Amino acid sequence: MTSTGPFGPLDFQLVLLRRMADHQPDLVDEARRELGVSLAGMREANRRWQAMVRSPRTRGSLARYRSVLGEPERTSRRVIGDLECDALLWPVPLWPDLRFEVMVAPGGAVWNEWLVRAPGSAGPELRTAGDLRPWCCTVDEVARAFPPARPMEGTAPTRMRLAFTPPDGGARVAEFTWGLLQRWSD
Repeated sequence: MTSTGPFGPLDFQLVLLRRMADHQPDLVDEARRELGVSLAGMREANRRWQAMVRSPRTRGSLARYRSVLGEPERTSRRVIGDLECDALLWPVPLWPDLRFEVMVAPGGAVWNEWLVRAPGSAGPELRTAGDLRPWCCTVDEVARAFPPARPMEGTAPTRMRLAFTPPDGGARVAEFTWGLLQRWSD
C-alpha cells in the first residue's frame, strides 16, 4: 500500500496504472488488487506524483526517475537519426517482461519515457489485428509487426497512437498509454 513515506517503485506502477484506467479499468482494477492497493491508494500515488512533477522546486525528469526507481537495471547508447542518446531501463514488477525506458539526450534532457519489452524477453507474435490484445505489446512491437506504421499524436502527454494496416486489411489505429497497447480501432 502506498504511504506518505518515500515515493518508490510501487507508487510509480500505480501512476502508470492510473493513466491506463481511462482505457482499461477492469485490467487496472485487477492489477491494483494484485499489488494490494486500494483505489484511494492509487489516486494518492498519482496525486503525489503530480505534485512532484509540478512543484516549483522540482528536479529534472531524469533525477526524479532515479530517485523513485533507483539506479537503472541497464543503460545503453542509442543512435536515432542524428540524435545520440542513452536508454535507461528499470524493471516493472507488475509486468516482468517489460521495462520502463527513459531516453536521455545529450545534456540530460529526457526525450521519451515508456514501457518497452525487456531485453531477451520474447514478445507476442502479431500477425493480425486480432492478435492485438490490451497490454500484450508495445509501440515498437506493433510498428515492427505492421510496417509501415505511422506515429500519431496522442490525447495526453503519456499517450500515443499508431496508424497501421494489418495483413488482414483495413486501416487501423492503435492507442498506447506509457507505450503499452490499450486498444485499437478501425
